[in-house]
Amino acid sequence: MLSAGIFLQDRYEILERIGSGGMSDVYRARCHKLNRLVAIKVLKEEFSQDASFVEKFKMEAQAAARLSHPNIVNVYDVVDEGDLHYIVMELVEGITLKSYIAKKGMLGTREAIGIALQMAQGIEAAHENGIVHRDIKPQNIIISMDGKVKVTDFGIARAASSQTMSATAVGSVHYISPEQARGGYCDTRSDIYSFGVTLYEMMTGKVPFEGDNTVTVALAHLEEPMEKPSAVNPSVPVSLEKIILKCTQKKPEYRYGSMGEVIEDLRRALIEPDADFVEEAPRADSTARTVTISEEELNKIRQGSKKRRQAESGGQRIGRQMDPEEIEEPATVEQQISDQEKSRPERQEDVSPQLERLLTGLGIFVAVLFVAGVLLVLVRVSGIFNLGSGTERTQEAVTAEEETDEDGDTVVPMPDVMGLTMDQAEERLGESDLIPEWEEVMDEAQKGTVIDQEPQAGETVERYSKVKITASSGSDQLDLAALGILEMTEEEAKDFFAQNRITASFQRQYSDTVELGKVISCDPMTVKAGDAVTVLISDGPEQEMTVMPDLLNRTEEEALALLAEAGLNPGRVTYDNSSTVPKDSVMGQEVPRGTAIMRGSEVGYTVSGGPASGDGQRYVGAISTTFDPSSLIGPGSGSVELRILIRLMQVVDGEPAYTPLMPATTVNGSTLIPINFSNIEGADGVDTGEVQVVNADTQEVLRSYTIQFFPLG
Repeated sequence: MLSAGIFLQDRYEILERIGSGGMSDVYRARCHKLNRLVAIKVLKEEFSQDASFVEKFKMEAQAAARLSHPNIVNVYDVVDEGDLHYIVMELVEGITLKSYIAKKGMLGTREAIGIALQMAQGIEAAHENGIVHRDIKPQNIIISMDGKVKVTDFGIARAASSQTMSATAVGSVHYISPEQARGGYCDTRSDIYSFGVTLYEMMTGKVPFEGDNTVTVALAHLEEPMEKPSAVNPSVPVSLEKIILKCTQKKPEYRYGSMGEVIEDLRRALIEPDADFVEEAPRADSTARTVTISEEELNKIRQGSKKRRQAESGGQRIGRQMDPEEIEEPATVEQQISDQEKSRPERQEDVSPQLERLLTGLGIFVAVLFVAGVLLVLVRVSGIFNLGSGTERTQEAVTAEEETDEDGDTVVPMPDVMGLTMDQAEERLGESDLIPEWEEVMDEAQKGTVIDQEPQAGETVERYSKVKITASSGSDQLDLAALGILEMTEEEAKDFFAQNRITASFQRQYSDTVELGKVISCDPMTVKAGDAVTVLISDGPEQEMTVMPDLLNRTEEEALALLAEAGLNPGRVTYDNSSTVPKDSVMGQEVPRGTAIMRGSEVGYTVSGGPASGDGQRYVGAISTTFDPSSLIGPGSGSVELRILIRLMQVVDGEPAYTPLMPATTVNGSTLIPINFSNIEGADGVDTGEVQVVNADTQEVLRSYTIQFFPLG
């Protein structure tokens, strides 16, 4: 454990410990080089002694460092100092989503969707970079003080899962996907399942499955149907419930195919919460596959049948143990034989009752294998036995290696090839019927040595499939300028550094000379594998903001001068009659005064044409306040955009009458909207009215303010 005042790399000063988990301690620290606060996650001593685990930890942490997204906690650096291994990260001041749910209980629909959208965008960014989180849960979601939602702990969950699956399951068992619970292959759809469970908890205040121990909960994820969220919280809308249920389907193929699809439905649910638009994934045919028997195979079966009849007629009984590969799907095979025999009536006498008995026996044998497979899965989940811990391979272990997944494809455990030469690794993979896909990157390890494998050792993989193996190409120095780093985009630079095992931290800066998104500079410009580099990315020319001036009751010339002074341009100009605003003066503006707006934007306004002929008594009112959309949306408001309009509603002759005050305008959900209108004209004889803030897409009144009208003159 580190103490306050300790310096790491003569740069990071430890201030205090702010958290501790199963594998690491987290400290608040100050980076004296950049003068900013950071969080430092230090690997605990018991894990730092395991070289294999440390290597995987570093690989995953470096992969996480490639991620740069507003909804992901940024990783600045990955450092090794002897036995001390740590990650330098962005410090986010706030609380976890778990604590927020505990504090509020059930979240409102808009608030939950706002938070879920930001979560989903962060997870989607990771998936697009080839990273599966594998431990999505409210404890790993942080809500900052300004309402920004960030996903954290990328990389560590993955590194731990390949080494200590039981420990990971204990920590995350309430959010774990069925395929993770049974130790099978997991991909981006596993994160979607955990995301759905987290959204379920936001809407109901509880997790879907609970039990006396972790095994009971894990089995519930595998077998038990999930209680509908609306049964716990009747206020859950139809669209959101359908999204949750689709995310948490037991089979991955029935879930959303990507996090992008989830985001699309969540955005629609924000606008149409009660609409039934979520489409279920098409259900696959669960019947066995039809196996076509060749003429050669059919002749062999006939010959075997004839030999058995001959043996039986001679008083002999011949039998043999069938290979499991010869008896796959016997019912379908039997049907195929029957169909082919019907098409050849002249050969029907070759099919004997003994063949039928054989196929029936094979069907029973397959059923026994299926039951054994189910028992094996239950044993693995409960952790009763530690398969593979001994040196002798029992018959049960062999059966486990040859178990089949739900689709019927034979799978095998991934062998450990770390540290082997390329030839040795290829030979070991060949023993498991696996095909290596090679990639060579710079590394301090000896050239030709395996430094990474995917999947990790022990994970289940389909037989005859391709697996990614990374080997070292040595650690020669690289001249980044000569390699064209200054011509690369941010994404191209991230891929380049990742492939060459160089830890890169990315910072952004405005630039008038370098195109938006391209590399401005690197420090240092000469590196080798294992080095760290700081990369400066262009944010393009600086875009300045300005404040909208008050144009009301100004002459048009004065209004144009105020717009020019604020760096704004005149937009569409309209004209209307008014008995309260002098002719040729501004009586309305599209953007309310005091609104922050980008310099150079166009702003329209309305000019008074004076009183209309025959005008009678006029009534006027005024309002000056602000509208805060985040009060309706919640912490996720920063990622939500709304189109709003402002209008006056009066009841005239028993019917509502509307007068536009501000046209439909797109605003950010966390932006304060000034509502400043003077000289609002009311209908004749009407004393009161409502200024309404309206969702322009749904016509929902978000907030209304009562105003009083007074006769003028």
